[in-house]
Amino acid sequence: MKYLHLLFALLLTQSIFAQSTLPIIKATSKKVAINDGGILDKNAWSLSPTARPDVYTAGRTRKTKWVTFYTDLDSIKVKVKPGTRFNFVILLNGKDSCYTQIASSFPPEDPLKRNLVTNDTIPFELTAANAIHVKAVINNSDTLNMHFDISSFDFHITKAAILKKKLLANQPDAMAGKAEPNYNKLAKVFKLQIGNMTWNNPPVSATSLAADNMDGRIGWTVFNDKIIELDYDKSLMIIHSQLPKSLKGYTKAKLGFTRYDPYINATFEIAGKQYTGGFIMDNGSAEAVILNGEWAASQNFPTNLKVIKTASIRDADGHKYETNTVIAPVLKLNGFALTNIPTIVLSSKIRVENTLNFFGNGALKRFNMILDLKNDYIYLKPNKLFEMKYKGDS
Repeated sequence: MKYLHLLFALLLTQSIFAQSTLPIIKATSKKVAINDGGILDKNAWSLSPTARPDVYTAGRTRKTKWVTFYTDLDSIKVKVKPGTRFNFVILLNGKDSCYTQIASSFPPEDPLKRNLVTNDTIPFELTAANAIHVKAVINNSDTLNMHFDISSFDFHITKAAILKKKLLANQPDAMAGKAEPNYNKLAKVFKLQIGNMTWNNPPVSATSLAADNMDGRIGWTVFNDKIIELDYDKSLMIIHSQLPKSLKGYTKAKLGFTRYDPYINATFEIAGKQYTGGFIMDNGSAEAVILNGEWAASQNFPTNLKVIKTASIRDADGHKYETNTVIAPVLKLNGFALTNIPTIVLSSKIRVENTLNFFGNGALKRFNMILDLKNDYIYLKPNKLFEMKYKGDS
């Protein structure tokens, strides 16, 4: 059976690349920069001669865009449309062929699934840390406490839970505490179930980050072709295949994406002026609002707001920065006004990938939400938590 699997893998590789002669670009360094739809990442990619193919999934968009790979010697520019895949070769040091594929984040549409109705209703608990807690069953045996995180993707399980649930692959010494675990080698997860929804052979990774008392997190990508309704009034997460017919009280806005993070636009109104920006929806965070320091500086965001807290944080290089939590008088989201909202303003010296801000679940929990991931829209309606005091309010 092992040889059959190997033969199948070889045949699959041949079928992928058995086409007209593939484009070839050259390189002497494994580091590759990528411009994805106008966003340049100078350290985006590392060449792997053993992968066949090594797949780069382009940032999520329903529009046609260009993706350019830059090696130290050469470049290639590829037009990416929803559902497309483009194969080419990067020749490393004149001898190693790195088979590479640029894939759309959207798979080709399956006409058999176009009208397939798949709905489910999953009870959740809103934890003290503002996390949406659901139960998941892994491999028909172990139950995991997971939280749904809109700013995450796929399934992630904490390292502590991996050890507790014995999910390391062939590492008895690590399980016994005699060796360091290799979290890149996990036991096979052949099934994961949440409510009545089941994923066979799902992508699962180890993580050090999860909400308090959670075993891991569930990203939005596992519902990529669905509509997710979060009803805080009834503590229900409802998965729809079609947009609900009754949308009374909801307002609609376009949902944007930066690589994999969904974001929405919102506007501060302070002393007669408006400050509009994009906000990544990080409902895995207990905070209300976090402002990117670079954005705040570029917008001349007021520096004279009431400070209610000062804290220090360190970046990956160990540099220490002061951050202030201020009270923003009005922040409008989808036409609804949040008032006197605690807002963390990061230092402008902290280096980040983009200038987007963040909504934590301290703010987002105040709205019943419908995420339409079929058409990339968001619907919001204030719920019973809308007037609740923010954490730390007196």
